[in-house]
Amino acid sequence: MNEPTRRTAFQLAAVAGAGAATTSFAAKRKEVTTFLFVTGSNGVATADPELTLRGHRALGVGLPGHGPEEQFHRAYQAPQDLAKLATIPSPVSGVTLDDYVEATEKAVRRAAEHGPVILVGGSLGGSTITKVADAVPDLVDLLVYDAAYCCTKLSSPAAYLETPEGKASLATSIVSGLVGDPRVLKAIRVNWRTNDEKFLKAAKAAYMADGTDGELLAMLNSLLPDESLQVSSADARGRAQAWGRVPRVYIRHSRDMVLPIALQDRMIREADAATPGNKFRVFTVEASHAPTAKAYARITEILHRLAK
Repeated sequence: MNEPTRRTAFQLAAVAGAGAATTSFAAKRKEVTTFLFVTGSNGVATADPELTLRGHRALGVGLPGHGPEEQFHRAYQAPQDLAKLATIPSPVSGVTLDDYVEATEKAVRRAAEHGPVILVGGSLGGSTITKVADAVPDLVDLLVYDAAYCCTKLSSPAAYLETPEGKASLATSIVSGLVGDPRVLKAIRVNWRTNDEKFLKAAKAAYMADGTDGELLAMLNSLLPDESLQVSSADARGRAQAWGRVPRVYIRHSRDMVLPIALQDRMIREADAATPGNKFRVFTVEASHAPTAKAYARITEILHRLAK
C-alpha cells in the first residue's frame, strides 16, 4: 500500500471510529434517566444537583406564576412595605391545577425523548404529578410522591386536610404571616421574610422542627409569597386505567407536621386499594415536611437507587 493510499485508509478508519464513538455516546445518552421535580406550595423550580453528579439528569419544572421575577417586589424587601405588598396583583390569581399540569406535561414530553422519566412531586406537587401521569401514562416511567398529596378516595388536598388524620396538620398555624385579603388577591400571600417571633416559631414547628434556625430561615427565604387559591381544592384524582398503571413510590416523612404521617399513610392505603395490582413502594425518612440537608441526603440516595 503506497503512502497516499495508507493515509486515506487511516483517515477512513478514523472517521468510522469517530462515527462509532458518536453513535455509542448518543445511545448511552438515550438511556439517561431524567428526574423532573414539581414543587409544592410557594416553591420555585429547583432540582437535586447531586443526582446530576451521579450521572442522571435533574430539572425543576417551572410552574405558571411561580417565577421569582413575577413574585418578588421591592415591597417584599427590607424594610418592607406591607401596605403596598397587600395590594400588588398576584400572578397566580387565575392559575389552576390544569395550568400546572400543562406546564409539567410539556416538560415530560421533552424529557421522554432522551430516556426514562421519573416524575417527583413534593407536597402539593403530588396533585400535579398524578394528573400528568393520568394524561400521559406511557411517558412517565415512575412517580415519586415525596411527602406529597395523592388523592384517590377524596378528590383534593383540601378534602384530605379535613379528615381526622389531616386535622393534626400545623399548616394553618402560620396565619399570622398572611398579607392582604385572599378574596381580593385571589391568592394566598404569606410574608415568609417577616421577623415576627410568633410566625417563625409556628413555621419551624410546622415545616422544619428538626432544623436549626439558620436552616429554617434559608428555607423560608427561598419561598415565593403567593400560591393559587384554586389548586388545593381542585380534583386531583387519576384514573385506575391511566395514572393507576404507572409504577409509584411514596417517601414518607416521619416527622412531618404539615402532612402528618397518619395522613400520608391514609393516602397510601387508599391509593393501593384503588389499584391493588400496582401498589406503592414505600420508603421512610426521619424528616420534617421541609427536610434538612442531612435528611435530604437520604432522599437523594433513595432517588438515585430508583433510577438503577
